[in-house]
Amino acid sequence: MDWDYIIVGAGSAGCVLAKRLSQAGHRTLILEAGGQDNYHWVHIPMGYLYCIGNPRTDWMYRTAEEPGLAGRSVLYPRGKVLGGCSSINGMLYLRGQAADYDGWRQSGLTGWGWDDVLPYFMKSEDYVDGKSDHHGAGGEWRVENQRLHWKLLDDWIAAAEAEGIPRTPDFNTGDNEGVGYFRVNQRNGWRMNTAKAFLRTASGPNLRVETHAHTTRLLTEGRKVTGVEYRRNGQLHRATAQREVILSAGAVNSPALLQLSGIGPASLLRDHGIEVIADMPGIGGNLQDHLQLRCSWRLTGAKTLNTLANSLWGKMAIGMDYAVRRRGPMTMAPSQLGAFTRSRPDLATPDLEYHVQPLSLDAFGQPLHSYPAITASVCNLRPESRGRIDIASPDPMTAPKIAPNYLSTEGDRRVAIDAIRLTRRIMAQPAMAAYRPEEVKPGSAADSDADLARAAGEIGTTIFHPVGTVRMGTDDAAPLDATLQMRGIGGLRVVDASVMPRITSGNTNAPTIMIAEKAADMILAEARG
Repeated sequence: MDWDYIIVGAGSAGCVLAKRLSQAGHRTLILEAGGQDNYHWVHIPMGYLYCIGNPRTDWMYRTAEEPGLAGRSVLYPRGKVLGGCSSINGMLYLRGQAADYDGWRQSGLTGWGWDDVLPYFMKSEDYVDGKSDHHGAGGEWRVENQRLHWKLLDDWIAAAEAEGIPRTPDFNTGDNEGVGYFRVNQRNGWRMNTAKAFLRTASGPNLRVETHAHTTRLLTEGRKVTGVEYRRNGQLHRATAQREVILSAGAVNSPALLQLSGIGPASLLRDHGIEVIADMPGIGGNLQDHLQLRCSWRLTGAKTLNTLANSLWGKMAIGMDYAVRRRGPMTMAPSQLGAFTRSRPDLATPDLEYHVQPLSLDAFGQPLHSYPAITASVCNLRPESRGRIDIASPDPMTAPKIAPNYLSTEGDRRVAIDAIRLTRRIMAQPAMAAYRPEEVKPGSAADSDADLARAAGEIGTTIFHPVGTVRMGTDDAAPLDATLQMRGIGGLRVVDASVMPRITSGNTNAPTIMIAEKAADMILAEARG
């Protein structure tokens, strides 16, 4: 099989690329290791509860035992289905801060500043309030208001305002400071994933989508990538690309596939008996993620999902509301309410993000508690800690080793301590007093800095934002240049969250789609000569 472009991974970035390249007249093959997105829980918003931790839709990864998390190994969900993580994520539409992208540009990455990337955010956007200076309309990627309301969350907004966090109607103007409700990638109460938005709106004979196609290695001639080898239905296949192979397998699987193909740290490759095509120590490094600290309180007299969903009548009411009106808790994103603020006043821009939920549970995937509760999950937006992703075996079916290295710096531990203290101050405001909140996690007994640093490691977990493992940069150690092409390797480009040199100050799905839109323009411009 001979193609112009082969895209590995039909996730948030790959689906965008597939549409743009095929509709420009290029023969495009996109390979997805997972299956079709025809599982009903993919499309019902609350279905993320049944997609994460489900081998039908999730790679089922776990981290290594993390010293910063009290030696715990935590779940590391990644989408294994058409649409990738956009099929199982929290559906929150957040771009980050203008300063994130201006920082990329100031590091030498020309064309990646806020003014450069804003048009690419807007290009595919279909914003609920229509076109404006900051938002697009009519694109494939629908952004809507949430379809349910909790008085408890309105009171939390008032408490945050009393603590000095201003109310904001829009987190996506470049300055995301404030408290307010998240916008979500849904349409009329259904999840919007990139398979639905982009692949199904692509037309013409130039695009071929293969599911259950697990790419096992890149094919090379010298230092040029010529195609891919992949396993499908128990058989090994090969496909060649006249122009480029594009990796869009995500921040975990893109570096792993490169390493399996002989492109990565030479010592690691030799340890696994893999021929070294290019010694690139940076591939798999620079792993960054947002560690969330799930602080929770037991409440009195509050209407929360805990009490509503723990009764038969409550479950019936939830189901009926969704069936009849496409509203209510079944349309819930994991978090309805958010806030961006500073852990200390001398910072130029917010370094904390809150995901506030009218519920509590011991861990993701566990049953809701029987009592009314609220969880105010807070994460450090700009972690100093850096981890790695490396193959654990030359067998492409073996999961890679994921070592995020959370809370490994004094700076990250300091932010965690300050974040918990700030959360407590918000919960102590008069607007929350009627609920008589009792702290459950981390627990009021944790009071000293040492106690809180330890508690952060005990309650911290990923919020599913891994990036940076095949970063672009201007230094020799960066695997990619500003056009996302692999240094010293022809015919190969990487387009997904792994290319970010530094993590954005917010959720990472919208930035990944933006990266794909910009990459498509660069690829097509190069093809035109």
